[in-house]
Amino acid sequence: MLEGLFPGRVDLGIGRAPGTDQMTALALRRSREAVVSDDFPAQLAELLAFDTGAFPENHPFRSIIAMPADIALPPIYLLGSSGYSGHYAAVIGVGFAFAHHINNRDAAEVMRTYRANFQPSERFKAPYAILGTSVLCAETDEEADELAVSMDLSFLRIQRNERGPLPSPEDVAAWQPTAEERERIKANRDRFTIGSPATVKAKILALAEETGADEVMITTSVHSHAARVRSYELIAEAFGLGEG
Repeated sequence: MLEGLFPGRVDLGIGRAPGTDQMTALALRRSREAVVSDDFPAQLAELLAFDTGAFPENHPFRSIIAMPADIALPPIYLLGSSGYSGHYAAVIGVGFAFAHHINNRDAAEVMRTYRANFQPSERFKAPYAILGTSVLCAETDEEADELAVSMDLSFLRIQRNERGPLPSPEDVAAWQPTAEERERIKANRDRFTIGSPATVKAKILALAEETGADEVMITTSVHSHAARVRSYELIAEAFGLGEG
């Protein structure tokens, strides 16, 4: 439907994992058997068959017509943070989006695996890889580092399975990190790109070069909406986007 309303402006990202805790996954899948079963390839094959009408003659879904029938699915990108996702995206000939903010260590290797095993399809004639990463940009490196403390605390909470909104300035001010938390913060900072426009641009270009990414997709997780918007503006200006 969105592709019909906004042709050429929509990408379809599909993830294998539910992206949540087990209880929420159970609420979505409706049975414990469905939660633990690895039926993602079959589900994705069904989705593609609904799009092309390529169900076998005896398939129970063959008579179903997905509406709007005259609009094809937008470009499909398999989302992942592991070698399995990269290899599977390559085998079925779709785009691949790697979650660098989740698994920064294996990004380059997984992206190479995707390209090396890519099988051309009607959807993608050549491999196309997107690197998803967390970025925070401010006027100076020092300001960006100060703003990033909310990201530090937020990521620590996620790692402890503590769900909630982004930490407020009050949360950050009251937080006294332990020695163990400081070590985690130091390790987690490798997942993020933080700094001034010049620093951020250099790091993003280096990431793209290292991983062979065709595109870099960024997200900024900071409590202040104004700081988030300004971060995107500074990054756009650094790369000359939106000019003219």
